[in-house]
Amino acid sequence: MDVIDPGWLSIVPPLAAIAAALVFREVVISLFAGVWLGALFLADWDPIAATLRTVDEFIVGALFDADHVAIMVFTLLLGGMVGVMSRSGGTLGIVEALRPYATSRRRGQFLTWLAGLVIFFDDYSNTLIVGNTFRPVTDRLRISREKLAYIVDSTAAPMAAIAVVSTWVGFEISLIGEALGTAAAQTADPALAADLQSGAANPFSVFLHSIPYLFYPILALLFVAMIVVTKRDFGPMLDAERRAAAGGGVTRPGSSPATSTDGGLMEPREGTPRRWVNAVVPVLVVVLVVVVGIWTTGAQSLGEGEHTLWEVVGAADPYKSLLWGSMLGAVCAVVLATAQRLLRATEAVDAFVGGMRSMMMAMIILTLAWSIGAVTEALGTGPYLTGVLSDALPIWSLPALVTIVAAAVSFATGSSWGTMAILFPVVVPLAVNMGAGASFDGGGHYTILLGAISSIMAGSIFGDHCSPISDTTVMSSLASACDHVDHVRTQLPYALVVAVVAILVGDVGSAIGLSPWLAILLGLGILYGALRVLGSAADQDAAAEPAALGG
Repeated sequence: MDVIDPGWLSIVPPLAAIAAALVFREVVISLFAGVWLGALFLADWDPIAATLRTVDEFIVGALFDADHVAIMVFTLLLGGMVGVMSRSGGTLGIVEALRPYATSRRRGQFLTWLAGLVIFFDDYSNTLIVGNTFRPVTDRLRISREKLAYIVDSTAAPMAAIAVVSTWVGFEISLIGEALGTAAAQTADPALAADLQSGAANPFSVFLHSIPYLFYPILALLFVAMIVVTKRDFGPMLDAERRAAAGGGVTRPGSSPATSTDGGLMEPREGTPRRWVNAVVPVLVVVLVVVVGIWTTGAQSLGEGEHTLWEVVGAADPYKSLLWGSMLGAVCAVVLATAQRLLRATEAVDAFVGGMRSMMMAMIILTLAWSIGAVTEALGTGPYLTGVLSDALPIWSLPALVTIVAAAVSFATGSSWGTMAILFPVVVPLAVNMGAGASFDGGGHYTILLGAISSIMAGSIFGDHCSPISDTTVMSSLASACDHVDHVRTQLPYALVVAVVAILVGDVGSAIGLSPWLAILLGLGILYGALRVLGSAADQDAAAEPAALGG
């Protein structure tokens, strides 16, 4: 580890990345600036040497790591699989199989929410497919475009972040593994370092442990269902729903609905059969192969004897399992499409490459995230922050503060992935050096470490939901053909209410000893009470005879 004097310089690169993100609202430039600035300090303020070191040591070094390459290949393969599934009509088939059951306002909203859960493997696919496919259905049932956009937006990213097989999981476990490795290199406790290295070697296991602590995504998903079932809304959304139910139009008079997006190679050709099996089977193949791979590699690693499920998962090789699953899932998608003559071989390849191309920004962000993690490790950012904050900052407050910081950065940048890439290399080592994470079997503030990890992801999604410049927020408006400002305005009160409950009951509650599952149940109870107090039903009499409004 290089010695930086004065020590406060070690926090400048990550802070510079955050500041640049706030100013320029561009994640790639911000991350690169943070890496370059750290290299400048390490190169004794020589800008030419810093530029060269940024490339040949940090960026290239990140790409030379075998686990990093495995994550990139997994993400690209899964993106290619999604491209083939979409182009062959499989993903549309899932949604269209549900459409005949939408016979009332409540059922229409519930099935839209259910479709958002079913298409869990990619948030972009979720947004575009569910919004575009269900829009004619919700229009006919006099459900406002604002409500459609809210349901679409609040199921896409939260579901993809929680799902164990999605285009998000490789990104998330990579950041977790890299941050734990950095923390292990910075701690002076040999036992803790061994625990952290174990977590870095199998970040998938840490990710699985962190899922119950993803309070905002979980509560956001369930709050949508609660609103649908109770038929209650509040704030601007209630006004929008009353307008639509009374026949005043599914969009606000004078609004400027966004147009539907053009999927290009991701859209099926005219006349292509929409068969849900062509999407379900490849996804099931991925899930089954990953599960079998984790069990097989874990059992082989432990050898003979009796072992618990978590011991097997903890000893597994997640990278091999993810690679096997994504590869076989992609092959399955191509075989199904070509065997049924839905796509020619060249069209399947084009769709596969198009799906991979859609993941290229993720590859760039990942590489720069790995690079800034290496920079903070070299500068000793974690130990310095610990020395400054450990006495002043109560450890139980860390998950809540991380959620707030992540939300602010994500709101300003419009990127949940970029926010995670910026914060993981800083927050996880800070949490560990403050005393979190000792003993991965559940002791020594391990829940604080899980809370800090999940808070980065949860806060990033919350800020992304509130941000008018977020790509998924914009895409939700586009796919739902809703005025973008109306979507942000009507969704914001719901996101804020869920976030406040998630922080106070989830982050703070679990940090002081409350079970995360009990925190979720308590949070749901509070949200239900808030909905009963704040919410009212739209005019159901006017909605009883749905009009055939245009889609």
